[in-house]
Amino acid sequence: MKGLQIVMDHLAGRPAAALMRDGQLDDFLLSPPEDAPPAPGAIFRATADRPLKGQGGMIMTLPGGETALFRGAKGLKHGVKILVQVTSYAEPGKAVTVTDRVIFKGRHAIVTPGAKGINISRQIRDEEERVRLLDIVHGVGAEGSGFGLILRSGAVGADDAEIAGELEDLLALASAVMADADGAPELLVDASDAQALAWRDWPDAPVVEGFEVHGVLDALAGLDSDELRMGDGSLFIEPTRALVAVDVNTGGDFSAAAGLKANLACARALPRQLRLRGLGGQITLDLAPMPKKDRRAFEQALRAAFKADPIETALVGWTPLGHFELQRKRERLPLPKGLAA
Repeated sequence: MKGLQIVMDHLAGRPAAALMRDGQLDDFLLSPPEDAPPAPGAIFRATADRPLKGQGGMIMTLPGGETALFRGAKGLKHGVKILVQVTSYAEPGKAVTVTDRVIFKGRHAIVTPGAKGINISRQIRDEEERVRLLDIVHGVGAEGSGFGLILRSGAVGADDAEIAGELEDLLALASAVMADADGAPELLVDASDAQALAWRDWPDAPVVEGFEVHGVLDALAGLDSDELRMGDGSLFIEPTRALVAVDVNTGGDFSAAAGLKANLACARALPRQLRLRGLGGQITLDLAPMPKKDRRAFEQALRAAFKADPIETALVGWTPLGHFELQRKRERLPLPKGLAA
């Protein structure tokens, strides 16, 4: 099928969603298991427990005795209660990372209690559309809420009443939560499941049911292998406890340009592969041999590829050994192997 299609289903008893682009799996979301650490987006009332000396952080107590790491906790004292939001999944054996910059995200807008002002996504360039959206904001009285507001690109072309209704709901939720900072540690807003995230963050597209019928299971089965074939070359993506190692090979191509060709193919394929596999943290690329003069072309291709990726990724740069490093936000849990079996 040409174009975009969103497929909803359940895997391992957990809600899941797949984004198909021209018949190819472009993105995949799977809700975490019930015993998983708190997911990104969850909002808690937490209590400051103990400072991490020399690191500027604070261990926070969450409900049920769970802990979280709050960086930038300068001046925060033991026993103080604050509202925090989970920003990323925890590495095995570590506490989840949280921030006090709580936001409330919808399909069309984001309410930002800690950042005042009304802003419209830079992707919305049509002046008439920007004026329409501002009129909707004024109509719901968002300026008097005391919160900041961002109109997302998903608001383009959406019905006025739909946008206004979501704005009113988000502002009401933000008001209720921000006024509830006192008391014992408690979960105030749970993280959205995979299907709710798909509706919120993916482009408007037809929604259908059934992974097997629409080719999603076959695509997921292909992700069980660490190897991705790219013409004559190949890409190996191997998660370890410390980092994600990516090895690029030229295969049977022994031409002078083989290294650059394979590395450029890696740059184009990597964002989608990391997204589908749910991989984040430190990522180290062991690239195919190529002259140093070709590094700039590789960096440009990598930067262009990640520009369209929705997950925050920092291109850190080259190591003395000639590897290239990235740092990627842990917005998802690693995709289990054998999921489509």
